[in-house]
Order: sequence, then structure tokens, then C-alpha cells
Amino acid sequence: MSSIPNIIIAVDGFSSTGKSTFAKLVAKEFGFLYLDSGAMYRGVTLAGLEAGVIANGVIDEEGLKGIIGPLDLHFRRDDGTTKLYWGERCIEAEIRGWEVSQYVSPVSAFPWVRNFVDNLLHAFARDGWVIMDGRDIGTTVFPQAELKIFMTADATVRAQRRYDELVAKGEQTTLEAVLENLQDRDYRDSHRPTSPLRQAPDAYVLDNTHMTLHEEVVWMLGLLQGKFGLLESPGLSW
Repeated sequence: MSSIPNIIIAVDGFSSTGKSTFAKLVAKEFGFLYLDSGAMYRGVTLAGLEAGVIANGVIDEEGLKGIIGPLDLHFRRDDGTTKLYWGERCIEAEIRGWEVSQYVSPVSAFPWVRNFVDNLLHAFARDGWVIMDGRDIGTTVFPQAELKIFMTADATVRAQRRYDELVAKGEQTTLEAVLENLQDRDYRDSHRPTSPLRQAPDAYVLDNTHMTLHEEVVWMLGLLQGKFGLLESPGLSW
């Protein structure tokens, strides 16, 4: 297979478009290190919840500032995948819960939280060859990324995907509540004063409303072939 240059791939887009799943599969198929910026924000949110500075719909900003400085969040490769750790504790499953999802958008809107996460991401991506997903990777965190992708899908389809995921984990909620939360997150992410969610001018749009995961990765293969001269398929086996 022709080699792909040492690049950074930025994947941005709306919530529940499957950015993390897509980025993880691309990392696996093409040999990139996967970094989930959203997991970092969820890690901060989980720490705030456990410290009691996020509770009953209220975020104690000063209290959150007090725990974020020494907060040890980092990625590790486990069984071929990248997972988020808080110290020695793997929190990959805990950060995907409903309670964290309810608070992660307002937590991530604080500029000092974004600076904290951005600094960590820059350190992890120092040597390149990474694929990273989030809300502002291609516009703010890595505007110099060699390849930018913006993911979108119909809101009702995204809500159904998220609802099915939560139910499979045993979470108690309703499709209506998930849709309302998703629409609220879309609005908050797009209208926050610091690094709002928006499509970078040079980003390629991937609307996966009616696409399978396999079709998404094949789409990515075509993009890499056209942009970087990848001439051979990596041999997708699933």
C-alpha cells in the first residue's frame, strides 16, 4: 500500500453523528493514532460531577477551576484502541453516560476549559499521524490540519442512534428527551462565544444520514486516494 504522509486529520461535526466511531475505524484501517477531544471534555465533566461542583443543573465555575489544574487526563492504547484515563482509572465507559452528556456542552463552553483541553491535545499530536474528532478541531485546535472533515446527519436520525446506544447500556431515558438534549447541544455548540461549532471553509462534508459505517470508511479511502495519492486499498475486511 502506498504510504500516507505524516498528517493530522481533523473531524468536526454535530453531536451523535458518529464522529468518534468513524475516526476510530479510520485510525484502525489506515494506521493513525486516534484522539477523542470530546472525551477530554467529558472527562472534565465527570470529574466535576464526582467532586460535587456540578449538581442539580448548576456548575460551580470556581469549584471546577479548582479541580482542573491537577486533573490527570490522558489517552492510552488498549487492545488496539485509544481510551481515556483519569490517572490509572479507565473512564471510557463512564464518560458516555447520560448524566455526563447533560452537562458536557456547558462545561466545554468555558474558555479556560477549552484551553486546558487544547494544550493536552497539542501535546498528544506533536508528532503528527493522528486523527482527532470534536467540535472545533479544524477551526481552532488544528486549523493547519492537512485534512478536515465535517460530519452531519438529520437530527431525528442522530437522536435515534443516541437513544439506541443509551438503552443498550441500560440507561433510563426517552427518545424525546434525547432529541431535546441533542438540539440543545447543537444550539449551545454553534452559539458559544469561544470556538463555536462551524464548518471550516476547506472541510469535506460527510452527511451520513443514510450511510453505513463501511460506506463511510470507503468514502474516506476515496478521499485519501484523491488527496494524497493512496493507490491501493488497505483491504477493508468488515
